[in-house]
Amino acid sequence: MLHIHEEAARCLLCKDAPCTKACKKGDPARVIRAIRFDNTANVWRWLEGCTDADLDRAEQACIHYDRPIRIRELVNAVSSSQIKAETLPSLAIDFCNIPCENPFFLASSAICTNYEMVARALEMGWAGVFYKTICKQEIKEVSPRFDAVGKEGTSFAGFRNMEQLSENPYEVDFEILRRLKQNYPTKIIVASIMGQYEEEWIDLAVMAEEAGCDAVELNFSCPQMRLTGMGSDVGQNPELVTFFTANVKRNVKIPVIPKMTPNITHINDPATGAYFAGADAISAINTIKSVTMTPEAEVSQQKTISGYSGRAVKPIALRFILDMATNPILHQHNRERKIGYDYLVGYDEKHAKTKSIQLSGIGGIETWRDALEFIQLGCHNVQICTAVMQFGYRIIDDLILGLQTYLAERGIEHLEDIVGEQLPFFVPPSDLDRETMIYPTIDRERCVGCGRCYVSCQDGGHQAITFDEDSRQPHIVGTNCVGCHLCRLVCPTGAIGQTKRVAKKSVRKPSACD
Repeated sequence: MLHIHEEAARCLLCKDAPCTKACKKGDPARVIRAIRFDNTANVWRWLEGCTDADLDRAEQACIHYDRPIRIRELVNAVSSSQIKAETLPSLAIDFCNIPCENPFFLASSAICTNYEMVARALEMGWAGVFYKTICKQEIKEVSPRFDAVGKEGTSFAGFRNMEQLSENPYEVDFEILRRLKQNYPTKIIVASIMGQYEEEWIDLAVMAEEAGCDAVELNFSCPQMRLTGMGSDVGQNPELVTFFTANVKRNVKIPVIPKMTPNITHINDPATGAYFAGADAISAINTIKSVTMTPEAEVSQQKTISGYSGRAVKPIALRFILDMATNPILHQHNRERKIGYDYLVGYDEKHAKTKSIQLSGIGGIETWRDALEFIQLGCHNVQICTAVMQFGYRIIDDLILGLQTYLAERGIEHLEDIVGEQLPFFVPPSDLDRETMIYPTIDRERCVGCGRCYVSCQDGGHQAITFDEDSRQPHIVGTNCVGCHLCRLVCPTGAIGQTKRVAKKSVRKPSACD
């Protein structure tokens, strides 16, 4: 049986795809992209009128460097839900009391550095942009400044960058933001800024407000600033986060959104400072300080520490979001913000209108399902960068349609209804059920006899799988199995599943005289 996601991942995701051009009807390239970005329920939308002959021509036109994508098998292996477009719910949601058409934003980065780029993204369906961070310092970037980790086909697991802030003069950037808001009044335009001193933070924030921006993001988190006292140097210091946030907040009326660094043990320390300083929301996370050793990524034979992003960082980002979403201090009534923080001169309670601080999630988001996980942990929107750098703004189509389909299948009309819905299921490790277990089970029809489960269980598990060399069949030894499910995770064909949860068998512990 064809593994559709594995085959779709082989696709080069061509621009003006030859496979679609070869079809008289249908759009096989769009079908493959939908599968690649976890939107298989909607592939029927691009197959109307498409015949086997069309798919054969499409496959023959494929320019893959190895072998053509098995387009016809791929299409035939996919089942579609065929939810009608008119029944799909809206993804509208408020963020900092600002109506947003959907929760998908461009993250402050190389993907939004000029008017033409952002305008194109907004026209394609993105709800808004956190524009690349504006500063008053001269920025000179290095070359090369990117590196990839675990590159397979069209994707990589991790992405390392040495990118800093906008290279444009700050006056130019604020004029760009003014034009964007003027020409796209229903889109959300957020200026990301970074100052070195109190006066710079205030000046940049005021200029953002005067340019018509909907909000201002305070970049306390860039990991590769060449000047001390900027970027993550600030984000690691709760007092500075509180001080700069409070001073910006008292000088502008638009929402203020500090951006947290993951390069810290306890993110709630600076987040709490931002909250008491009057912040309307928090963005998290920025990139993680990292090192790669690829010679091709050296700058004049020199290496440095820089930021890490991409799919690999998503679990880390979710952990930081969970920390803040479950912090009771960040979700108490407004009036309590001021208690103990009267020294914040100019703190104006009327500017703090939300009962709890809102979250904007960033880190490893590639598909609508990735975005859903951030929303279910309490985020009102998500920001995406690395996936756009790999696949382009066009991923917005599958982000929107995939999330709409998910809500429709659950019968949910408003995106707000699922914000934070998974939080009640998180408990401390000490509270987890340790009296029951789930045994793995092997689907013999899907098992190809590779023996990967046996090797992993023998050398990394509990020696609970035997392997018959003649029949090439693995067998689970129930008396040894502890239900760790390493075997299920390493199985390349998905042949190992789960059984029902049962009580653990009592095992006598060895005594001192055994």
